[in-house]
This record gives sequence, structure tokens and C-alpha cells, in this order.
Amino acid sequence: MSMDFNLFMNDVVRQARQEIQNAGYKELRTVEEVEEALQAKGTTLVMVNSVCGCAGGIARPAAYHAVNYDKRPDHLVTVFAGQDKEATARAREYFTGYAPSSPSFALLKDGKIIKMIERHEIEGHEPMQVISALQNAFDEYCEEI
Repeated sequence: MSMDFNLFMNDVVRQARQEIQNAGYKELRTVEEVEEALQAKGTTLVMVNSVCGCAGGIARPAAYHAVNYDKRPDHLVTVFAGQDKEATARAREYFTGYAPSSPSFALLKDGKIIKMIERHEIEGHEPMQVISALQNAFDEYCEEI
């Protein structure tokens, strides 16, 4: 049996993009979109998406469920590591003091990083632990909706 790796990966990427968009996150695919979104006033949660198992099994489910909460960021956006490379690189420039990490979450306020949840805080953890970490950050930095 022959499998076309690129065709397979395109399906995986398409599914990963769709899952995070269905959770209410705006996908940023260009440097210009990143600039506009991350300079927005208020709080912005950036989910750095990827095709790894911990993104699909932990981070994306956490991204979906965490925002069903009394407090949440004003803006929900996502970049896709390994796919939209320039957009992801530009977003990471906002995450000063943190090494590139995917999947990960960055919470910004008025374009400045205020909280980061890195891969090592996602991989090997239960989705509920990541949801709690996100909601704790929302409690501290976000307004009630």
C-alpha cells in the first residue's frame, strides 16, 4: 500500500486549522495579520497551533473549553507553527523572554506579553490542567464578559 505523505499531512493540517477556528479563534496567516491582531487594545490570547499529538489531544481541546468562562480575553487568535512560518515567527517576536514553543499559549495585553503557557506545561498534562492554567490567567488579567 502506498501513501502520499503530503496528501496525508494536508488532511492533518486542514483538520487542525478547522478545530481551532471552530473554537472561535481567528487564524493569522500573514505577518500583516499578526501585526494588526497583536497590536489590538485589550487582551489577546494567541494559540500557537501545531500538528503534534499534544496539540490535538491537549492544547486545542483546552483552547476550545477554556474560553467558556466568566472571564476571557477580548481577542482569540492563532498562528500555525511549521505551516505559516513568517506569521508564526512574527508572533513569537511578541513573546519576549520565551523560547519558541509549540503548541503554546501567549496572553498579551495591549501588545505586551503578560503570560505564557509553554509546550512543557501542555505536553504530558491533562487538558483540564491546561484549561485551569488558562482560566487562572483569565481571572488575573481579563474582564468578565
